[in-house]
Amino acid sequence: MSSRREFIQGTAGVCAAAWLSSAAVLAEPSAQEEEVLRWVDPRIGTGGHGHCYPGASVPFGAVQLSPDTFNDGWDWCAGYHVSDSSIMGFSHTHLSGTGCGDLLDFLVMAGTGPAKIVPGTREKPEDGYRSRFSHEDEVATPGYYSVLLKDYQVRAELSATERAGIHRYTFPASDEAYLILDLQHAYLDDGKPTVVSSELKRIGPDTFTGGRVTKAWGNGRHAYFSMQLSKAPTRVVYYSDDKEVPAGALEGKNLKCVMYFKTKAQETILVKTGISGVSAEAAGKNVKAEIPAWNFEKVRSDARAKWSRQIGKIQVTSANEAHKRVFYTALYHMSLGPTLFDDVDGTYRGMDQQMHTLPAGRHNYTTFSAWDTYRAAHPAYTLIETERVPDFVNTLIRMAAESPQGMPVWPLQGCETGTMTGYHSAAIISEAINKGFKGIDEQLAYQVMMKRAMVDNYRGLGYYRKMNYIPADLEDESVSKTFEYCYDDWAIAHVSKKLGKSDDAALLVKRSTNYKNYFDPSVGFMRPKLQDASFTTPFNPIDMGHMKKWRDYTESNAWQTTFAVQHDPAGLIALFGGREPFLAKLDELFTTASTLPADAPPDIAGMVGQYAHGNEPSHHIAYLYVYAGAPHKTQARVRSLMETMYSPNPDGMQGNEDVGQMSAWFLLSALGFYPVDAVSGNYILGSPLFEHATVNVGGGKKLEIEVKRSDPAHAYIQAFSLNGEPQQKAWFHHSDIAQGGKLSFQMGPEPNLTFGAAPEVVPPSLTL
Repeated sequence: MSSRREFIQGTAGVCAAAWLSSAAVLAEPSAQEEEVLRWVDPRIGTGGHGHCYPGASVPFGAVQLSPDTFNDGWDWCAGYHVSDSSIMGFSHTHLSGTGCGDLLDFLVMAGTGPAKIVPGTREKPEDGYRSRFSHEDEVATPGYYSVLLKDYQVRAELSATERAGIHRYTFPASDEAYLILDLQHAYLDDGKPTVVSSELKRIGPDTFTGGRVTKAWGNGRHAYFSMQLSKAPTRVVYYSDDKEVPAGALEGKNLKCVMYFKTKAQETILVKTGISGVSAEAAGKNVKAEIPAWNFEKVRSDARAKWSRQIGKIQVTSANEAHKRVFYTALYHMSLGPTLFDDVDGTYRGMDQQMHTLPAGRHNYTTFSAWDTYRAAHPAYTLIETERVPDFVNTLIRMAAESPQGMPVWPLQGCETGTMTGYHSAAIISEAINKGFKGIDEQLAYQVMMKRAMVDNYRGLGYYRKMNYIPADLEDESVSKTFEYCYDDWAIAHVSKKLGKSDDAALLVKRSTNYKNYFDPSVGFMRPKLQDASFTTPFNPIDMGHMKKWRDYTESNAWQTTFAVQHDPAGLIALFGGREPFLAKLDELFTTASTLPADAPPDIAGMVGQYAHGNEPSHHIAYLYVYAGAPHKTQARVRSLMETMYSPNPDGMQGNEDVGQMSAWFLLSALGFYPVDAVSGNYILGSPLFEHATVNVGGGKKLEIEVKRSDPAHAYIQAFSLNGEPQQKAWFHHSDIAQGGKLSFQMGPEPNLTFGAAPEVVPPSLTL
């Protein structure tokens, strides 16, 4: 599997300690931190092709308790789309903005009257347990979601901790109030159920436990739960394959139960659910540790406090409310993944499907959309998530060591999905090591990365090592794979150098220029090559590939891939014959027709010419002008993209959110800089959107960004100072701001054609 679109076609003592530890960090947020939450709108990205969910979570939490309106089809990868008018129920795990669907574990639905045990359809919700709803009756804020189930007149409210969710259902007076637990509900595979096995057991009057194994995007994924009700049901009816069965320990592929109650008007019933990738018993410990009391409002307020702290890490000043809504919601979306994947006692399910236990104070994560997030999301985490970065990175290193499939590509809850090209966990690991983060197992990182780079026969790497390119008639997506391997070689070279492996570093740096073997000067594009070293024919730069069997590019074409060189822009510029022809070609990318062939994947979206902002291979391209001495062109283009590719609406993203990457592009660009080559630690200047920003970079240190201009529309840098020193270069290094600092911009209405233009001040390329 290479592309997303192809897929679519402990003990009580430990528990108490974990709870106290969690509670200890919930000091009251400052007024500034609390104020920024008003600008966060979880509904952004729930329409269009954003693939976002509106429900309740905490920063980087394992639980995402959210409504499901449908569980099949590309635009329902997160289980929800704003176009729908009925709700199936509320499940505990969701993916944020991915181009593939999975999860939606342990659906709970409330109702009154005779209970139906199938969900029904969007067209006829009355045929099942679905309920109609109105967006006017929805409330979605960080850590809280509420909606009125109109068909039953039941108000549903949701909140969450790291490993547990809490529901509050307010019922009307009814002798037939009920809650349904549907263990078959999951993201479907082309309309087909994905549950391989499940189990359900009642272990007390008010407590149900179980779990399941699914075969979807994550093949063989384990998920477990422990669910407790604030009121014991008057009776429970169990179903297997939609047929009523006697009570007991149930096993099967399609298990459900209906829990009946008699309710008074405005009576509330609460549901607490712990989840785990290890066992139902572990899930029970998680919920006991994190939600020990029947106090919905405490969980909600604690979740809000956590979000106030998280979103308050960056303070911006602007009169433009739309910009602030997009910005702070971007920070919110960036904080939904990677997601926690361990229990309160430190146990987690590894990529080897074995149980492992972490040292005290360390954490394990999952949901690394690495092909996307290595570009801007993880670089942003090295600024604002400095305490989490070592855990993110050590998780990836452990995954590589534990997994039969080696270096993680797109890991999801103990499964390797193998989605997308390259193995950019290497870039994430190497970036953190190169930026000097402590507590990372550098020796093991080097070992697992070098095994992939030098030994593994993985997706064309054998050809890449032997021939210095991948033949298009022997391997699918050959051009993109070569480019991705070039960048991963570049990443690993940094770790090799740091560990004194100079020969390895030199070899990897040289090999990272293999991209040059695809350049055809006669057409001015990166063009697929056959095993006889000839270029493919015929050639059209908008095509996905030269044959129907497979594509030559990954979610892109020759236009976008030609500029997909992040670590060596100087080498790319030289291929074109220097600055002027390169700039002309780059201008043409943005001005040529946006025509795409019929077989183009929908991920190629947000078109400006053949630039596709809705998909990640384009994200660095507008910043390449700086490497050719024309930073004013970057400034104009980046400002335009910020204004046109994002809006504070449900359809306000031009592509999939992709676990934070679409948002990270906006967030960093709005602050005024972007990491074209994340591993190097260099940031390239763009056009700051706000008048002032303060970024908490950890340890009580802050980065201050000051922007002086007489009109907010002024997009061009007239002068730039770094930590009080005037600069002629339109870039700086992570080390300049990692301990805090100050960026000062003087902006104007017209380009400063001399700033950043001299050859000696352009950003470095291919320099360790």
